[in-house]
Amino acid sequence: MKKILKLTFILFLVCAITAGVLGLINEMTYDRIQEQKRIKTEKAYAAVLASDGYEETAFDKAAFPTIDKVNKCTNGAGYVVTTTFSGAQGRITMAVGVDNELLCTGISIISHAETSGLGANAASASEVGVNWRAQFVGEGEDVAITKAGGNIDALAGATITSRAIANATATAIAAVKSLG
Repeated sequence: MKKILKLTFILFLVCAITAGVLGLINEMTYDRIQEQKRIKTEKAYAAVLASDGYEETAFDKAAFPTIDKVNKCTNGAGYVVTTTFSGAQGRITMAVGVDNELLCTGISIISHAETSGLGANAASASEVGVNWRAQFVGEGEDVAITKAGGNIDALAGATITSRAIANATATAIAAVKSLG
């Protein structure tokens, strides 16, 4: 019995020290991580619809629950919509540029948990990812993958991810359309 209590105490001590160290590291790096997220989001915005600034615009969150933010470009070029939705393996956060004609000007994946070599190719900086995302430029509210009657070729082995991104793009365009 004494041996069990001793081992329990040692295990508790190791866990407490580990948790304390992890908490301290998290506290020390939190601001830097938030800054990196902000920079990544700004780059995504600039990639989908360049502007000298973006102003957050009110929208009907109840009608569009996957939309996080709608930002109007201060240069009048259109809107950048941030959306978070379910992919094949987890949540995907993406920026969608929408011009004043309600056409997609580009998409940029900010974060994802998709399978490496399959769904992750949608966010890849490689030729595959860049060319695949380029298909969205000029698409309207009816954007869909070819299996659903649209013009977007799905990524090989990543139909669920491709469909989710196309649907999220259509939702982003519909959110901008609802603004009037």
